[in-house]
Amino acid sequence: MNKETFKKILEEKGIPLNDHQLNQFHIYYRTLVEWNEKMNLTAITSEEDVYLKHFYDSITAAFHYDFSHTIHVCDVGAGAGFPSIPIKICFPAINVTIVDSLKKRITFLEHLSSELGLTDINVYHDRAEVFGKNPSFREQFDVVIARAVARMAVLSELCLPLAKVGGKMIAMKGSNFHNEMKQADQAIEKLGGEIHSINTFYLPEENSERNIAIIQKVKATPKKFPRKPGVPGKNPLI
Repeated sequence: MNKETFKKILEEKGIPLNDHQLNQFHIYYRTLVEWNEKMNLTAITSEEDVYLKHFYDSITAAFHYDFSHTIHVCDVGAGAGFPSIPIKICFPAINVTIVDSLKKRITFLEHLSSELGLTDINVYHDRAEVFGKNPSFREQFDVVIARAVARMAVLSELCLPLAKVGGKMIAMKGSNFHNEMKQADQAIEKLGGEIHSINTFYLPEENSERNIAIIQKVKATPKKFPRKPGVPGKNPLI
């Protein structure tokens, strides 16, 4: 996806980008490629692939949830900043908190945020299981979002404890999503969530399947969740 197509499709979706925002995406791409030579941030490095498979793909969450007002968003396992930083560029009023377990990615995200001139963005080096127990963050976020981090049953245990009651968890998944959901329904319920909507669509140009699940937080997550680091992945709730 070239830059012109990127801008055109987003405008058609009701997300117009000004010159400053387009320049932020250009800086984002340049910084990603530069740092990727020093550390493994992404296997996708061509400009058109980054614009489609990282930038555009991240922003598709905004086709199904309204980020246009001041809300507190937590991105769990953001890696190189996906999906929260592309969303933040498009909707600068949101407050973003990013948690990632790898220190070198946090260093990159701090540098990137500075290069892009982003405000109201905080990054934390921590395991999601520990972060979700911290009373400063537990059940404090309007939206908790994650893209391609873990299976749905595992992801729900990492994300739902951070969402406030009445808030949302947004899971951005690929083509295996429907199989994962067969094992995740009970886990979501145990953690205080219920399925709000499931949106299946296909990325333009390459036509690969994407799924965005929006989970409503309807009651407080039991205090025993999330379990200790590593446990959700080894022994998912079912």
